[in-house]
Amino acid sequence: MSMEKLIQVYGLKKYFPITEGVLIQRETGSVKAVDDLSFDIFRGETLGLVGESGCGKTTTGRTLIQLYEPTAGEVLFEGQDLAEMKSTNLRGLRKRMQMIFQDPFASLNPRWTISQIIGEPLKVHKMGNNKQRAERVQELLDIVKLNSFYMNRYPHEFSGGQRQRIGIARALASKPDFIVCDEPISALDVSIQAQIVNLLEDLQEQFGLTYLFIAHDLSMVRHICSRVAVMYLGIIVELASRDDLYDTPMHPYTQALLSAVPIPDPVATRSRKRIILEGDPPSPSDPPSGCRFHPRCAIAKEHCQTDIPIWREIKPDHWVACHEV
Repeated sequence: MSMEKLIQVYGLKKYFPITEGVLIQRETGSVKAVDDLSFDIFRGETLGLVGESGCGKTTTGRTLIQLYEPTAGEVLFEGQDLAEMKSTNLRGLRKRMQMIFQDPFASLNPRWTISQIIGEPLKVHKMGNNKQRAERVQELLDIVKLNSFYMNRYPHEFSGGQRQRIGIARALASKPDFIVCDEPISALDVSIQAQIVNLLEDLQEQFGLTYLFIAHDLSMVRHICSRVAVMYLGIIVELASRDDLYDTPMHPYTQALLSAVPIPDPVATRSRKRIILEGDPPSPSDPPSGCRFHPRCAIAKEHCQTDIPIWREIKPDHWVACHEV
């Protein structure tokens, strides 16, 4: 992993308006899906992004590559602010930022052949002529270990793991530098998940790719990621290297998440303390005041209800937002 910062995020926010009315709609509030995130992604690394469903992980990934327009904040790609770029300049950078979607059954056009699906990014970005694009599609199928003999078949003729390989080939088509992996293994059988993760690791080594890896499976995140960020209700509560985060989690929410990870040791399982969180996550349209985690936190004090925790570096490269750490 290089120490060069490929992606720099400062104060990133993404709010979705809540409207009422039929003929005349008026905005009555907003869903604060992503609320003031700041972090870096280094070239060649895999940054894991974990948290409960609905905490804003997918919205963060989509906003980074400008599939969603940010409400506020900056997203710098090699020092260039994507949010401030004109559409013509942004279009030139889009081929260097791609996304692998969660559901391989819904993310592929059922009316298109595999050749059309993988070749579409090449066509959009005007990369090569028809013959060169066809050769590139064959090359990409070989890279993701699919037989190019099947390039004229349709998505419904493939299994879930094969469809995800097709999605990966499509993401690789434009030779990107940065790929958002939005839970790329959660819809697959366990036996297939390891194959896809191994493929992503091989591709990263082969092409020098940088990943944002969004996932629920914390054991898989530990395997593939070099650093891990933990999200809760639109904010990042802890960010550290993989080993540091898993060995010495500091935020109470991180500790609760890791206590739920199964470990293949019956003795250790019986001896460790399981942390059960009370209640459900609050609504992102009306987040709690002060620390957003305080209604479910076992160590919360009175000031946690009113004061917003400062995002601070507790020890080298280990950042936490908590009053009590």
